[in-house]
Amino acid sequence: MELQITGVLGFLIFIADIWAILNIVQSKESSATKLLWIVLILFLPVLGLAIWWFAGPRDPR
Repeated sequence: MELQITGVLGFLIFIADIWAILNIVQSKESSATKLLWIVLILFLPVLGLAIWWFAGPRDPR
C-alpha cells in the first residue's frame, strides 16, 4: 500500500512541477530569471515548488 501512495504522491508532485514550469515560461520575467526558477524546480522538486509558490514571479491580472 505504501508503494501505491508514494507513486501517486510522486505523480502529483511531477504534475505540479510541470504546471509551475509552464507558468514560469509564460511569465514576463527575464530569461535569466526564468532559467533560475526552472533549474530550482528541477533540482529540488518539492522545495523548489514551495519556494516558487510563495516567492515566484507573478503576473498582475
